[in-house]
Amino acid sequence: MTTLRKKMMEDLRLRGRAASTCESYVSRCAAFARHFGRSPAEMGKQEVREFLLGLLEDRKLKPATYNVYAAALKFLYTHTLERPEEVAWVVPLKVRTDVPTILSGSEVERLLEALASPRMRAITLAAYGAGLRISEACNLRFEQVDRERMVIRVRGKGDKERYTVLPQRLLEALEEHWRRERPRGPHFFPGAKRGKVVSRDAVAKALAAAAREAKIRKQVNPHALRHSFATHAIEAGTDIRVVQVLLGHASIRTTMRYVQVSKEQVSRTKSPADQLRQTKKKQAKATKRGKPPVKTRSPRSTAGKASRLKRAS
Repeated sequence: MTTLRKKMMEDLRLRGRAASTCESYVSRCAAFARHFGRSPAEMGKQEVREFLLGLLEDRKLKPATYNVYAAALKFLYTHTLERPEEVAWVVPLKVRTDVPTILSGSEVERLLEALASPRMRAITLAAYGAGLRISEACNLRFEQVDRERMVIRVRGKGDKERYTVLPQRLLEALEEHWRRERPRGPHFFPGAKRGKVVSRDAVAKALAAAAREAKIRKQVNPHALRHSFATHAIEAGTDIRVVQVLLGHASIRTTMRYVQVSKEQVSRTKSPADQLRQTKKKQAKATKRGKPPVKTRSPRSTAGKASRLKRAS
């Protein structure tokens, strides 16, 4: 490990960045160095500009991916190299917010049936049944599962702790997985390499294969399970503030997106056009009975009545 790489890792840790963020930022900066064949310490604004333009124009990266590279280089020059003027002009691109993929309950059931591995079924149930991020599900430890209270203690983004639900079905899946594999160490889902856990990519591949077998035409990825948990919880009547806590969202605005995609919420909403039709029907019934349609008093007539009452008193 080079001195610069080691210093950047230390700076990231000192600022409380997650391990995945540290690895991501360092790998992006390494790609920057490989592109020019020089150390970032020997380069500056011109090279950063050229590299970022190449990501957009040549590699056609999406804004979300581009923003990771931009954030990594900004951190490197601002904090590790202490030359913030080189990247002061770098700003993130606006990312289009797409409606998340939501699986129906029957689709989740078919997906679980198509997963042959008890390990992958348990991870899928952790993401869908407890609303865990896929990184949180893959890193699930024995000590986090509270069987007595039926909750899971989660340490999520920003090293923040929260509690979420432990469904009975997830508990049974975890027990089945443990009986079959008897994993050693603190994690439920250790990886092939010592000290590592199962990767997100491995879960994504298993889900994609299961989705094809289950003939689910939607794009099924690990995060779709968390989206589905939130949407189904809201549809079941769970208060949105509770869903916010279960998901570990810092802002209620992030959770509000699931209200927008909830099919049940949409179907329960009455359109003003239908209200107009109901008003017309009420007026027609009143006319048929010989009663004039109810009219709203004008402000003038209301004021007149008030003045007459005042004089009478």
